[in-house]
Amino acid sequence: MNTKSKKWIVPILLALVAAGGGLAWWKLRPAPLPPGFAMSNGRIEATQIDVATKLAGRIQDVLASEGDFVEAGQTVARMDTTVLEAELRQAQAQVEQARNGTATAQAVVDQRESELTYAQNTLKRSEELVEKGFVSPQKLDADRTGMLTAKAALVAARAQVVQGQSAIKAAQASVERIKADIDDSVLKAPRAGRVQYRLAQPGEVLPAGGKVVSLLDLSDVYMTVFLPETTAGGLAIGAQARIVLDVAPQYVIPAKVSFVAAEAQFTPKTVETTAERQKLAFRVKAQIDPDLLRKYITRVKAGLPGVAYVQIDRNAQWPPNLEVKLPAP
Repeated sequence: MNTKSKKWIVPILLALVAAGGGLAWWKLRPAPLPPGFAMSNGRIEATQIDVATKLAGRIQDVLASEGDFVEAGQTVARMDTTVLEAELRQAQAQVEQARNGTATAQAVVDQRESELTYAQNTLKRSEELVEKGFVSPQKLDADRTGMLTAKAALVAARAQVVQGQSAIKAAQASVERIKADIDDSVLKAPRAGRVQYRLAQPGEVLPAGGKVVSLLDLSDVYMTVFLPETTAGGLAIGAQARIVLDVAPQYVIPAKVSFVAAEAQFTPKTVETTAERQKLAFRVKAQIDPDLLRKYITRVKAGLPGVAYVQIDRNAQWPPNLEVKLPAP
């Protein structure tokens, strides 16, 4: 083979490779969407929940590791409650002290009531005897003063009882608050989900609101996409949607439109081409049914890229390639 012939071989081979690649793309290309549908790419997202401390303190135990599934109400961490338990004992002692003080004040009330009754009877007899001339007016004045003094003493004693009852309530409120703080020192998962991050370790001292564990709520999973104004204008909440993930293009996941932004915005760079980024688009959420998510809970992962297809016209029929197809649970 001469040099001139070799020069023609390379361009011919390149042309054949390009033709073969073009044919493969033509066969594997996505089928065009029929009228009444729209599509956009995005990523699977899930609601993230941070389990954090209510009060500053030291972590005693962390019972969940990254990747663990936890149920709603499951304990994921405990804080050291040594100081709180001491404060609780002090508050309980204050309750008992306030109760004893109130009992003493009530006994004084009973005594003052007896003294007032005696003073009233004495004053009544003096009034009768003064009319008959057996008692001097000065004695009557003294008995009247004694009655008024006894009445004032009774009012003061009753006030002490009220004050004691208030002290009991205040001490009981302190007990309830400290008990609530102790209960809040047991950190529980507010929802079922997967532990995404373990952010603290036993022995660490955290401030109030310090994050210990970050969860992904796998019952609230969706794909956020951006659709142009002309498309999103006809999209209704509750419209049918389909999600196809890049890692599993053979499956079609059913979803529904749960959110359409009220205002348009610039399309993020990671979603559309340069030309399309110059247009305004509406943010749309395609929500996956929670019952379906629970069925495949061990397979749900956030961050996976894919494509969401939404039904703009409710009368439009889904094409065969977008009929729901799910793996065996």
